[in-house]
Amino acid sequence: MKTFWSFVKKESLHILRDPKTLFILLGMPLAQILIFGFALTNEVKNSKLIVVDQSKDAESITLIQKIDASKYFDIHFAEVDPNKIDQLFKASKAKIALIISSGFSGQLLHSHSTSVQIICDASDPNTATAQSNYLSAIIGDYQKSLLSRGSLPMTIKPEVRMLYNPQLKGVYNFVPGVMAMILLLICTLMTSVSIVKEKELGTMEVLLTSPLRPALIIAGKVIPYLVLSMGNISTILLLSYFVFDMPVQGSILLLYFCSFIFILTALILGVLISTITDSQMTAMFISMVGMFLPTIMLSGFMFPIENMPKPLQFVSNIVPAKYYYIMVKNVMIKGLGFAGIYKELAKLFLLMSFFLIMSIRKFKIRLA
Repeated sequence: MKTFWSFVKKESLHILRDPKTLFILLGMPLAQILIFGFALTNEVKNSKLIVVDQSKDAESITLIQKIDASKYFDIHFAEVDPNKIDQLFKASKAKIALIISSGFSGQLLHSHSTSVQIICDASDPNTATAQSNYLSAIIGDYQKSLLSRGSLPMTIKPEVRMLYNPQLKGVYNFVPGVMAMILLLICTLMTSVSIVKEKELGTMEVLLTSPLRPALIIAGKVIPYLVLSMGNISTILLLSYFVFDMPVQGSILLLYFCSFIFILTALILGVLISTITDSQMTAMFISMVGMFLPTIMLSGFMFPIENMPKPLQFVSNIVPAKYYYIMVKNVMIKGLGFAGIYKELAKLFLLMSFFLIMSIRKFKIRLA
């Protein structure tokens, strides 16, 4: 028994002296609990709301104040031309708008019935449905408060209009999200494993003693997977068009260019992972688990980023899939051009450059 407890002590000391094992045992569960607790929610809060009040009477102002007082909406644009709502949607400055027609109060007092128009950005059908339901519920509560003022019932009928995806097809959100997830996971995994495999087979020394510079070694590993991944893009687009009936509203060439930058970023990220790992199992674990969770939770694909706490919103800025997901939706669904995605494209390019510089530096360290 003494020998057994000595063995237990040895294993305990081995775990305590290994920071990687401690991180997996203690750090990852803590991080996952915090991230899942804050990120995994379909509740829509603090949505930026466009309000077009063409009536500006006592009743319309009271309704707007009631909406602004809720936790679900923040009124960011109060004086907006109705014709500019589409521009604000395409610029991702808001996702829902409320239009109150002129004579709102007079119609309630004389006709005891009026209507308001709700316009939603339905490129994300789940969020659009939730937002329209929340806004309709607030309007319904306001309508009930009016019943106590007179003997006749007053009716406010919300007329909901969904832009970009009037049929609320889930595929409009599914295809861009899956494109980002699949490409990031596969590309990162392939390059990270391919280089680590060279280390395990003992052929890395041949590469390191060759006249090739680190940048050329990285390029030689990346290019074949880049070509194959671009072929995957063509397959996905063909399936989305012919199988899921999802046309590309914008430029096909621009979509391919965005995909090219994203795939290159993912491949270089895989190279970076390979420089800090010594086994294929470790590289696969980091590539699959380390990339899968941020892509699912912090890219905006499954859960709205604006609903998350500020620290998680900040962390989402270093997730490459976030920018690709936004660009694919803007090009495929909204039909935007380069002017509508250049910010996301620039941020993705900066991430790619950072991963490339770090990968080359790690290779230089090994060559020294």
